[in-house]
Amino acid sequence: MEDKVLRKLFLGFIHIHILHHAKDHPIYGVWMVEELREHGYTISPGTLYPILHSMEADGLLSKEDVNMDGKIRKYYTTTVKGAEVLVEARKKAYELFKEIND
Repeated sequence: MEDKVLRKLFLGFIHIHILHHAKDHPIYGVWMVEELREHGYTISPGTLYPILHSMEADGLLSKEDVNMDGKIRKYYTTTVKGAEVLVEARKKAYELFKEIND
């Protein structure tokens, strides 16, 4: 039960993390899985890719297909809307951190 609750909470953090990195440079799924792992998130590609697709459908990310040695790699970048959401998410996260850290 506890794992399920934490997983739901961490999914929001993962969304913010994706927006943050996709704003700095184009990201792709395998790289993002590794980046999240470095921060203690265990997420499979089967979980990440639907998140990326959903964020793209919501207008938060744009996707570019790039041919890499005969394979298509999908690169995601934060859109203007995604950048605006990231600004708001950072404000809310900062306020929450200040509140729970005191």
